[in-house]
Amino acid sequence: MARTPGIGIQDFEKIITGNIFYVDKTSFIKEWWETQDEVTLITRPRRFGKTLTINMVERFFSVKYAGKGAVFSGLKIFQEESWRKLQGTFPVIFLSFAEIKEGTWSETRKKICQLITMLYDQHRFLLQGDFLSNREREFFLGVSAEMEDYMASLSIKMLSGFLSRYYGKKVIILLDEYDTPMQEAYTHGYWKQLVLFTRSLFNSTFKTNPWLERGLMTGITRVSKESVFSDLNNLEVVTTTSRKYETSFGFTQEEVFAALDEYGLSDKKQEVKEWYDGFTFGNTEDIYNPWSILNYLEKRKFTTYWANTSSNSLIGKLIREGSPDVKIWMEDLMEGKSITAQIDEQIVYDQLDEREDSIWSLLLAGGYLKIKHYHIVTAEDMEKEGMGCGAQEGDQIYELVLTNREVKVMFRNMIRGWFRNSSSKYNDFIKALLKNDLKAMNAYMNRVALTTFSFFDSGNRPSEQMEPERFYHGFVLGLIVELAGRYAVTSNRESGFGRYDVMLEPLQQSDDAIIMEFKVFDPTEEKTLEDTVRKAQEQIEDKKYAAGLTAKGIPENRIRRYGFAFKGKEVLIG
Repeated sequence: MARTPGIGIQDFEKIITGNIFYVDKTSFIKEWWETQDEVTLITRPRRFGKTLTINMVERFFSVKYAGKGAVFSGLKIFQEESWRKLQGTFPVIFLSFAEIKEGTWSETRKKICQLITMLYDQHRFLLQGDFLSNREREFFLGVSAEMEDYMASLSIKMLSGFLSRYYGKKVIILLDEYDTPMQEAYTHGYWKQLVLFTRSLFNSTFKTNPWLERGLMTGITRVSKESVFSDLNNLEVVTTTSRKYETSFGFTQEEVFAALDEYGLSDKKQEVKEWYDGFTFGNTEDIYNPWSILNYLEKRKFTTYWANTSSNSLIGKLIREGSPDVKIWMEDLMEGKSITAQIDEQIVYDQLDEREDSIWSLLLAGGYLKIKHYHIVTAEDMEKEGMGCGAQEGDQIYELVLTNREVKVMFRNMIRGWFRNSSSKYNDFIKALLKNDLKAMNAYMNRVALTTFSFFDSGNRPSEQMEPERFYHGFVLGLIVELAGRYAVTSNRESGFGRYDVMLEPLQQSDDAIIMEFKVFDPTEEKTLEDTVRKAQEQIEDKKYAAGLTAKGIPENRIRRYGFAFKGKEVLIG
């Protein structure tokens, strides 16, 4: 009888004792311990078993579970006697930032301090007798949600000292989802306050802590060293491109196919691969996200599981508010093409608005993109034209694609949702466009521009001062959702003597080809929006944008040309 899939269970003991589906990853304990790295940061996409791994490590090492190692019986880590003897022999401090998702700095600080207070409450046995000095006792009792910054920064270090003295051994410190509050801080605008606080806390906990045996942190992103790890020269960072722990997080293809056999789903292997395969860690390809696999084993339905497990608001924000180039590259990705970009695995959150390459770095770290190929720039490359990406000799250039079908569906739904926020009749424009109904097209575009234009801003400046193309290129992404199977939709590509804004090339003979050109009303050159429309239409003709279509055999009478003119949130299509 197949084991129960057990969706969302992150308690290692509960999984092992409850006959719940589990792939043995206990060899991570041995691999991690034998590296002798003092402090390790491991980044993996969400729902890849980071929390379960941290729980497993605590369950193995903590003195709380001394003499309770039976839960590891039959697993890889207990195959050698030396490891059986190590179980339950260290004081362990465990802290998770997974639930710190507050909208303000004051609430975030208070929640972090409250978590530390709860940690102290778990160790109140240290207050018994005369184990602590008067000053130590005073510090212990002073730890609270309202404690001052200096106490907060020292709190875990001080607790380490108490526990080390009590048990006669240095401590292991585990911190899960360390970067969750950092993403919220960027989104809600209190990044600088959090960085100052966190840098001090991490330095005291992981750098200047004489009672630290080992430290292990997990997260989704590698936040730049300059931001929070500037003083931690003892930090070993393991990202998705690192060789360490390649198969410790996520399921390998062999493990997935064995699971499908166990559940009588052997005939579904190819479909499962198309939907949920595609992750690469280090040099190991064909890694599957566990969340989707477990959900599929239970529900037997192909749909988005992992991609919708938590908010994608930051990713959506960066794409929605990015430059036209970002939207064009997203179009390529959605069409199954690859993009070329420089990747910096150190995410600098306060530079996400200025550095477009950071978007692709974040998407790669989050599991939305995978590396198809990478190339180290040579001196010979620099002499060639079109190296691109602003690369310099020694830089690594990555060719990136969407990870799998699940991710593609997630983005498609995200884009559709942007337009549904503005109107419940999202398809109205598509229907009007296909019918060449200019009146209906104008009615829709004016309605959606009025309600949605600011939604595509950077959030820091009024809509009227933004590059209007940001909205319209966002709109192009929306078109892809509905028309990708009927048209090849492209933007800002060369044709004739220039670069058109949007082109829809029909995939069936019964449809017309469509060219769109966008123009902003210029009061120094035009009197009315009608003048702007005519200017856009003239540009289509003068630059011969239709040349590429006619070269493919599409007759002139089947090529429609639209000029879009806009002034603030007022739109006219002709």
